[in-house]
Amino acid sequence: MKNIATNSSKINKSCILLNFTVLYSDESGPCHVDPSLHYNYQFMKKDLPSASDTQTIWEQDRQHVLHPYANFDKFKEEGSVVFSSGKDHFITDHDGRTYLDGIAGLWCVNIGHGNRELAEYMAAQASQLAYYNTFEDATSPTTAGLAAKLAEICPGSLNHVFFGTGGSVANDSAIKIAHYYFNMLGKPEKKLIIARDLGYHGSTYLAHALTGISSTHQGFDIASGLVHYISAPYPYRKPGSLSEAAFCDQLLAEFEDKILELGPENVACFIAEPILGAGGVIVPPNGYHQRTAAICKKYGVLYISDEVVTAFGRLGHLITSETVFEVQPDILVLAKGLSSGYIPLGATVITDELYEVISRPKATNPYFSHGFTYSGHALACGVGLKNIEILERENFCLHVQEWGPYFKSQLQTLADLPIVGEVRGSHFMLAIEYVSDKQSKAPFPDEMAVAKSVYYHCKKRGLILRPIGSTNVLSPPLTYDKAAIDETVTTIKQSIEATMDDLLKAKRWP
Repeated sequence: MKNIATNSSKINKSCILLNFTVLYSDESGPCHVDPSLHYNYQFMKKDLPSASDTQTIWEQDRQHVLHPYANFDKFKEEGSVVFSSGKDHFITDHDGRTYLDGIAGLWCVNIGHGNRELAEYMAAQASQLAYYNTFEDATSPTTAGLAAKLAEICPGSLNHVFFGTGGSVANDSAIKIAHYYFNMLGKPEKKLIIARDLGYHGSTYLAHALTGISSTHQGFDIASGLVHYISAPYPYRKPGSLSEAAFCDQLLAEFEDKILELGPENVACFIAEPILGAGGVIVPPNGYHQRTAAICKKYGVLYISDEVVTAFGRLGHLITSETVFEVQPDILVLAKGLSSGYIPLGATVITDELYEVISRPKATNPYFSHGFTYSGHALACGVGLKNIEILERENFCLHVQEWGPYFKSQLQTLADLPIVGEVRGSHFMLAIEYVSDKQSKAPFPDEMAVAKSVYYHCKKRGLILRPIGSTNVLSPPLTYDKAAIDETVTTIKQSIEATMDDLLKAKRWP
């Protein structure tokens, strides 16, 4: 392994953003840094464990890492796949096998894996200023710059940004700010939250309570009585022969009835994903969002739009609440694609109207006593800024607008397969739901794990998608092109057919 040291007397300061490729490449070459930083830098290519060490890594992980949503039925025996590199919409495991990443890591690697420009920027920013706290009277150029950029791209008067480290924290902050807002207005009784069945808003204590996927609550305590749920806007599962328009009317009546039941004077906010993500990529009926927002306005309830998944190009727009769904939120929640997953980052954006109230100094304590060590993290905010720059300059939104309809139309060719109940979604956010009977829409029993079986067959064929209940979800990097789309659809078709063969051989279907 070759060590590469710099000679500051021969370094051009203008090269700081251009010449960190040695950190991320297999090619040897000089490493240039800014001599004004007055450090004795020595960079070297990092020793990565060889493929022969995969078993060691696997065992370390199995023994010591507590994974999110670990399946304890199987984890102790099967452990984890060790992934070690990625490029664009491909991800490579430690044994050298490459897969199409059909889920962008977890809805988030929007600009694709291994983006050299962003990686080099991260190194340069970290060498200049990785972190300083933003409490009370300190900031950084990247913190201020990203806040200004978000104010520019967010609709209406959403001009004030609170930074955190991800979607769960951003949703927690949204609720705390909503409660604080009403306290400052002299309405401390307005505390209750309305959320939706199958909505997903995170896993911190409060965000988990906002999440309406009841199976995730099992074994955990959640804030009792604070969050109240209404039905998921799930057209495929609407009652009987009810039309979509009538179904939407029914949902809106339920929502208004819930506010009246709880008392408008007690309800602080309603939180909604424009398209429900982890609940199964559920697209609400036409007009649903505008009408829920109108009901919120009627009763003085704040509307929180959780765009953790839908923002930053996944649906072909940087922000979708107004542009796609014709809603002006009071609070907008962002994460995932905000940094394309290159660093933990989330944001809670509030309107001028909310800020005017919460920024009033209290007589007994003028402080806004909410914040985290990493709020407005200089490096993270810089990554967010650079990520948005890349999204805009490389026309990722136009790419998704062009290829998203093709992706969905090709995926819909699978709807004729006997176990496919519905193919749904929008642009680069799609799902396939499986049923044991198309006519009745009867789902497969959970223990049959049909979506999981399709997932395993896809994985064997070099595609990673996500199983959620009886549904497989696709949310690939926005680098996905025609070749990737076509290969994805072909692989899923083969994997569904293989799953049907397994079910027939086991005499578990039809």
